Amino acid sequence: MQTILYIFPELFLSLSIMIILMVGVFIKKSFKLVNLLTITTLIFTTALVLNQNNETVKIFNDSYIIDSFSILMKTITLLFCILVLFSSKEYVKINNIDKIEYPIIILTSVLGMILMISSYDLIVFYLGLELQSLSLYILASFKRENEKSTEAGLKYFVLSALATGLLLYGSSLIYGFTGSTNFEIISQNLDANNIGAVFGIVFIIIGLAFKVSAVPFHMWTPDVYEGAPTSVTSFFAIVPKIAAIAVFIRFMYVPFLNVIEQWQTIIIFISIASMILGATAAIGQKNIKRLMAYSSIGHMGYALAGLAPGTNDGIQSTIIYLIIYLVMNLGAFGCIFMMKRENIFCENINDLSGMSKNHPILALSFLIILFSLAGIPPLAGFFAKFYIFMAVIKSEMYILAILGLLTTVISAFYYLRIIKIIYFDKPKKPFELNYDWGLKISLILSSVFLLIYFIYPSILVNLISSIKII
Repeated sequence: MQTILYIFPELFLSLSIMIILMVGVFIKKSFKLVNLLTITTLIFTTALVLNQNNETVKIFNDSYIIDSFSILMKTITLLFCILVLFSSKEYVKINNIDKIEYPIIILTSVLGMILMISSYDLIVFYLGLELQSLSLYILASFKRENEKSTEAGLKYFVLSALATGLLLYGSSLIYGFTGSTNFEIISQNLDANNIGAVFGIVFIIIGLAFKVSAVPFHMWTPDVYEGAPTSVTSFFAIVPKIAAIAVFIRFMYVPFLNVIEQWQTIIIFISIASMILGATAAIGQKNIKRLMAYSSIGHMGYALAGLAPGTNDGIQSTIIYLIIYLVMNLGAFGCIFMMKRENIFCENINDLSGMSKNHPILALSFLIILFSLAGIPPLAGFFAKFYIFMAVIKSEMYILAILGLLTTVISAFYYLRIIKIIYFDKPKKPFELNYDWGLKISLILSSVFLLIYFIYPSILVNLISSIKII
């Protein structure tokens, strides 16, 4: 009975998915009801997660962990999923993807993410990963009549299957050379002389790098971001990243901490490669969703830089970076959802031409978000990068810090180019006003947060430092 109480949020979410599916099947034209039930389920699940005790508890033969770190990451996942659903409501309706399956598949993928975050065993982790991945394949190709959407789904499926296969092979090597799938036992049996297990770690890092779209496993990101419906792209860009980074932290700092010298160089390499590619490849982009894809690759490089030192400061800076990055992305996609003319959503950067003349408030929001993404003080994006670089410099990784700073300067170019188009180019036909309150609230919240964060920048530091991570 005590065990059930510990996994009550997961059980509630699972039962809700089944009940909502039945509601959708038996009540015709019930998308609005299903969507409302989905958001209500996510709110109640968040409340149940927050109600859990912060003390570390391991259940099911130590294969599932509930601690302050997993509670934090689950809460962030659920909250941002709610905000994404709110902000994309109008888009879903206009683009005829308001089918009952849509919110149910999102709920299923969130359940997979929650299982991944609390996993303390390779098998449980893999089950959570597959539940999340299968849902994301469907979401990417949800607009079946659209060629780009089906192509995006197929590309993501093929490449994700390859990455999952490598991850599974790495897990089998870890099990073979340490004799267990449990994180704690792996940690006890793992050392630098165990060459087979070290190979397993490399394969697991490849699989995880794919999930956070880090270079050189980023190939799917631009095509999937562009091809998938924008509501799905915003979900891809925000929610799965939380679970992937949480799993990255759990893997690197629990089972693999004893062999940090073996994996540290790999993390540094993929971090630098992601920052460089994200800064340079986005320069020539004309489609704003593709630009956001390359921006995402670059930002994941900064997040991984915080994991490279192997210190508590590094982990905390990564979590803070992730939270601020998610707020920036939520705001950016909120602005993209506002780009609508004659019921058609625009995706070309040149469509923003002279937007400040027709939509000054929307232009100001975009300005704040883009400046923050570029890391310009005193906006929240600057503090996010500042915490990462401080953690890296403290660990004397000066080359990583210098390259990170250089790529920040380069990436500022394409953000500033969009601002130049918005404020200085000749105005085009105005966008249609969007009266969706959910979208407006998420856009206002993200803009205000990024703008006033400098007044009390230690708020996130205090929140994260109170949480036991390692």
